[in-house]
Amino acid sequence: MPILPLLAVLVQTLAGASVDPLQAPAGTRAIVFLFTSTDCPISNRYAPEVRRLAETYGSKGVVFRLIYPNPAETAAAIGEHMAAFQYAGAAEALRDPAHALVKFVRATVTPEAAVYASGRIVYRGRIDDRYVELGVERPAATRRDLANALAAVLAGKQVEPPTTQAVGCFIADFAR
Repeated sequence: MPILPLLAVLVQTLAGASVDPLQAPAGTRAIVFLFTSTDCPISNRYAPEVRRLAETYGSKGVVFRLIYPNPAETAAAIGEHMAAFQYAGAAEALRDPAHALVKFVRATVTPEAAVYASGRIVYRGRIDDRYVELGVERPAATRRDLANALAAVLAGKQVEPPTTQAVGCFIADFAR
């Protein structure tokens, strides 16, 4: 079975209903999939930036979806995470316990962003360059890759670069 029909079957709302993560309301110009985890410290440190991006770009036709790929994370734990990091209203939470969306966008860590626009993934990678590698953090980002990608999409331009290396908790470890 091709991956696209699997996405609609395997990705779930917190209530457990199957959902097609590529579907969005009319007028949507891009969907940001942000792979996250309730217990990844790097993902959690990015919560204020994710909320800022959602506030900045949400009114411009960009939909933000937090994707929880850890099969062990329950809907209740995700709901608590959403509340603790004030994501309500900024992003929709979806579960990807079978890693269908992970495989579709080739995400490897949390946090990692993927931007879907014009029927394809146009960007995949880090939110910004604040984390150089695990355990090495800059005081402030010098490059805001996700914001730059969204600005390019909204301007009708090609995203450059289309991929960057995200730093965080390995999604593969969730399957163990």
